Order: sequence, then structure tokens, then C-alpha cells
Amino acid sequence: CNASGAAILGELLSAGLNVQGMLWATSPACTELETHVLDWLRQLLDLPQKFSSSSSGGGVIQDSASSASLVALLAARYRSLSILGAPSLHSIVIYTSEHAHSSIERAARIAGIEHVRQVATDDTFAMRTDHLTELIQADKLAGRTPSFVCATLGTTSSNAFDPIAAIGEVCSSENVWLHVDAAMAGTAALCDEFRLGYDGLEFADSYTFNPHKWMFTNFDCNCLYIADRSVLTRALSIMPEYLRNQATDSGDVIDYRDWQIPLGRRFRALKLWFTLRYYGAEGLRHHIRTHVASAQWFAEQINAHPQFELAAPAPLNLVCFRLLGNNDRNNDSNNDRNRELLERLNRSGKMFISHTVLNGKYTLRLCVGQTHTTHAHVEACWDLIRNQLNDEGKTKLNG
Repeated sequence: CNASGAAILGELLSAGLNVQGMLWATSPACTELETHVLDWLRQLLDLPQKFSSSSSGGGVIQDSASSASLVALLAARYRSLSILGAPSLHSIVIYTSEHAHSSIERAARIAGIEHVRQVATDDTFAMRTDHLTELIQADKLAGRTPSFVCATLGTTSSNAFDPIAAIGEVCSSENVWLHVDAAMAGTAALCDEFRLGYDGLEFADSYTFNPHKWMFTNFDCNCLYIADRSVLTRALSIMPEYLRNQATDSGDVIDYRDWQIPLGRRFRALKLWFTLRYYGAEGLRHHIRTHVASAQWFAEQINAHPQFELAAPAPLNLVCFRLLGNNDRNNDSNNDRNRELLERLNRSGKMFISHTVLNGKYTLRLCVGQTHTTHAHVEACWDLIRNQLNDEGKTKLNG
């Protein structure tokens, strides 16, 4: 995870103040700053107005996208059961791409939802809307209740972007909750030119991204936006006598305890505020553009090299690549060779990359997004990769 000096100072101050921000009454500053910071960030990201606290929605800081997705799913479940009249929890169905984050399926388990449909993807690993429609119609014919769709802007495996506008049309016509997970790629939307897949966000009922992934704010810090906060609070609010207070009873304040799983909460808004104040909008954009440019340079090197191929489109800062087979570009037996290359690179201690599997092929993933990563680091990675190839060739000749 990345971080910055400003965020660390905010975290230190939060620890020193040690406020309990579960209610507005227990720490007005904690609540008010979080509301303002999330509204400012919504404007910087150009998210729909309905996610503003001045409308029916608003933003809240969660610990991670996993918690944010669970909270959104619980709100959707409540909406289906208590507002739309779904016959039972057993009838509820959720849908997500086969390349969506595993936390969606995990959230379904926690929420007691047994029907999870994996929607097929196209050749760019983005969700196929036609298959989503087929699955929804089949479930309706079987007497089940389509309740929740999770679309992804920047999947974990390959940074694929689901077609939000087309998915949103389906969700709107079927009265299904649309949750958009932009865990890492959401930060890129600070730059106008990187607002990929934004068309259709007006259909979204919830949206989440992680400043702790690429916005120089130390872990944990996730931002969740809800279009209708009343559904969320009705799903999660329980008011025992010992939490009653005049401010809450007035209805004029936000109690973030009703926007999350735990009752208690830390002053996370401080580190996010410090980061925004220290870098400013243009400072954040500068670093994001620098990271994307370095990743694009690396992708160009991969494309130009006769022994490598790009395994997926690389629109932002994640590059998925792999060694080509010796005789056949589609030879899956090359997986072991790619696995060995990754292990050698990581054992060197000079760089670290991760992997995934795309179309049955073991794929290497290089991500440029750490606070202090420069283009020189990326060039050094490329040099190390080529040196490892040369060493591999020498070993085979000597053998």
C-alpha cells in the first residue's frame, strides 16, 4: 500500500486525539470533517450530484472496499426484502463479473445470500451485458429476485472496465441495485482524461474506491458513496436507549455508525484531508499522470519485444504481460516458464510483481502506483527483466 508524509501525520493526530466517531454527538468534528472531505472528493472525481451530502446521498469512509461492498449489498438486500417485497432471503440473487474482486462473493456469504451469478466477460475481460440480461431473465422465470449487480471499473486481475452505461440500463429496467467498484482505478478519475467508463454512473446506487491504493493515503481508507442514504441507514440502524441523544433525535446530523458494520469508528478523515491539503488537486494529478506515463512506457517495451506479449489492454497503470511460447504464441505449456520468471524477479529483492491467470494463461502484472515510484524505477525493472531472460538463455546453452 502507498502512503505519504501528510497522511502519516494525519494518522498520528487521529491516534493522539483518539476520538470515538460513532455518533455526531461523540465527536462533531470527526463527523463534520468526514462529510466535507467526501463532498470535496466527489467534486474532484466528478461523481454524480446524487452522491453529495446536500442531496439524498452522501459519502462515508470505510476501512476497505470489501466492507464497502458488504454495506452496499446489505442496503440492496434490505431494499429487496422490505421495500420491493421480495418473498424471502432465499429468493435473492446477485450478479458480478467472473473477474470481479473475490470480496463480492464473500460479502454474499456474510449476508446469507446463496445465489451468486458470475457473468461472462468479453475478450477485454469486461462484463457482457447480454449474458447479464440472460441470467436475470432466467432467475425471474425461476421465481427468484434479482437484487444486486456489482460492476467494476478496473478489475483486480487486468484493470478491465465494465460497460457501466449498458449495465445501468439493465439494472434500471429491472429495478436492481447497481454497485460500482473502482477500488484502484477510481483515483485516476482525478484527471479528466482518465475517467474511463464513467458513462452511466448516473445509474449507480453506490460507488466505492480506495484512496489507500493510489491516492497516497495510508491504509486503511476507502470511500463509499450512496445515492439514497435512507435505505442504508434503515438497513443498519438500531437505536438502543444508551445511544439516544438530542442531536440524533433532531434529525439534523449524520451518525456514521449507521453507515457501516461496526459501531465505533476512527477519525480517518484527518489523513485524507491532510493528503488533499498537502498535494492539492494538481499535485495529485501530476503524480497520477506520471505513474500512468511510466506504465504506458513499460507496455510499449513489452509490445516491441519479440519474446513478450501484452495479455490484456493497459489503459492506466497496470500492465499484464507474459513470455511467449517458444514455438506457438498460444501454447499454454509456457505457464511454467512465466511462473519461474516471476519467482526469479521477486527473489532478486529489486522489484516485486504479482500474477493472475487470464484465459488459462499464467500472467505477470506490473503496477505503477506507489508514492515514491519514479520512471527510473520502472526502467530498472525492465532492465532486470531483460537480464533475467539473458540469464535464462545462458543457462539453457550451458545445459
